[in-house]
Amino acid sequence: AREAQYRIIYENRERYEVKAMCKFFDLPRASYYAWLERSKRPDKDDERMKLVQDAWVKSRKVYGYRRVTLALQQQGHTINHKAVLRLMRKLSIRSVARKRKPYKKASQMESHHRYENVLDRDFTATEPNQKWVTDISYILTQQGWAYLSTIKDLFDGFIVAHLVGRANNVALVTDTLKQAIQRENISKKVLLHSDQGFQYTSHPYFVQTSENNIQPSMSRRGNCWDNAPMESFFGHFKEEDWRQYPTPTYQRAQQIVDEYIAFYNYERIQLKTKQTPYQTRCLSK
Repeated sequence: AREAQYRIIYENRERYEVKAMCKFFDLPRASYYAWLERSKRPDKDDERMKLVQDAWVKSRKVYGYRRVTLALQQQGHTINHKAVLRLMRKLSIRSVARKRKPYKKASQMESHHRYENVLDRDFTATEPNQKWVTDISYILTQQGWAYLSTIKDLFDGFIVAHLVGRANNVALVTDTLKQAIQRENISKKVLLHSDQGFQYTSHPYFVQTSENNIQPSMSRRGNCWDNAPMESFFGHFKEEDWRQYPTPTYQRAQQIVDEYIAFYNYERIQLKTKQTPYQTRCLSK
C-alpha cells in the first residue's frame, strides 16, 4: 500500500506540495524521500529478468519456471527455481503450453467405448487399407496450439488422411476418418488402431467405425510403442520439416503440414522399400 502511495505522491509532485500529500497519506516526508532515492537505483533483478525472458522466448514460450531454471543452469548461471518463478511472475510470463485434461474413468464419461488391442504390435499388412493407425500431435502456432490428426496405412506408410484443427476434439477425429473413408476404396474390414484418447472412446467414433466396416483397436494405456508407426511419422515430420520454421501462423502451419505430407507420400523414398509410399501403393494394384 505504501509503495502505491509513494508513487501517487511522485506522479503528482508538480501539482501539489509533497509536504501536503505526505500529511494527507500520514507518511513521514523522510520515508518518501528515502523511497525516491531507492527507486533511482538500478533494479538488481534487471539482468536476471533479461536472462529469464530470453530463455523463455528461446523455448518458443513453452518453458515453465522449472525448465527455464534448468536452461539457465546449463548455461552456467547460478539461480534457483524459486527466483525464476518470482521473476517470471514479475515479468507476467508463463508457459503457453496447455495442460492436458486428466483422464476420466469410464463411469465419469457419458459414452465410453473401449476396444481390445487387436493390432498387438503386428505392424505388417499384405495389402492397402488392411490396417490403419491414427493419432493426434500438438503443433505450436502464433495463435496458440493446433492439432494434427493423421491416419497412416501400415501396408506402405501412405498417409490416407490428415486434418489440422484449432480444437483437440471428437470432431477433429471423426472428420479425419470421414476424409479417409471418402478417399479410399474400403471393400474389406479395416483395422484402425489408436490410443485411448477420449476422441477414440467417444460414441460418435463408435458409430462411425461401426457403419463403415472399420474395426477399432486400442493401445494399452500409457504405452506409446503399441502405436509406434504413427509416433514415427510425427517424429519424421517434426525433425525433417517442422523444426525448420519459427513459430508460424495457423494458416501457414496448415500449408506446412499439407506440403510435407504430399512430399512424404509422393516423393520421400523409404529405406526399407527403396520406393515412395505412393509407388508401393501403385505396384500393389
